[in-house]
Amino acid sequence: MNVDYIDHMGSDDRVVDAARVSMGKEANQFPPERNVKLIAYLAKHGHWTPFAHCQITLRVKAPIFVARQLVKHQIGLVWNEVSRRYVDDTPEFWWPDEWRLRAENVKQGSSEETIPVSRADTFGVEQRTLGLYNDLLRAGVAPEMARIVLPLNVYTEWYWTGSLMAFARVCKQRLDPHAQKETRDIAQMIANICAEKFPASWAVLL
Repeated sequence: MNVDYIDHMGSDDRVVDAARVSMGKEANQFPPERNVKLIAYLAKHGHWTPFAHCQITLRVKAPIFVARQLVKHQIGLVWNEVSRRYVDDTPEFWWPDEWRLRAENVKQGSSEETIPVSRADTFGVEQRTLGLYNDLLRAGVAPEMARIVLPLNVYTEWYWTGSLMAFARVCKQRLDPHAQKETRDIAQMIANICAEKFPASWAVLL
């Protein structure tokens, strides 16, 4: 799993400019520490619109079960994903290093207890799945139909663009200890990129 930075628009100063425009002022008219203090004030008091003027584009690679959790976040974000209606290259599978056991509290999802993953079993699943998928393609079945035999641990990739505020909401929810670990891993990668590009804003948004 990985998150690649593509590009971004704006900066911490853009947040300040958007906030100060109501008074006809800009960030460059104030010392940096005043601007950082304003950013903190905006975040603390829920003035989210200045943060929405900054945008970032990412390319994410994750298994389908992780993607389906993240795509639920819609406000302030757009998503374009590779489609196996058209792509029929060899699927790539994600496997955990260990299986987490079921938690007593069903809302938690899994516990801290684990058991080893059998590589022999995972290899067998991959070979059977790929065999069936390729057999269907060789028989002339359309990729949009053949793909239905692929499991949720097949990797998918997507471009994800959104405002700084939108990604802050994503990370705030998906970095919560109750979120699934694999989804937290992606959220942490996103958070690391946003912290690098918008250090003052990101420090107070989370």
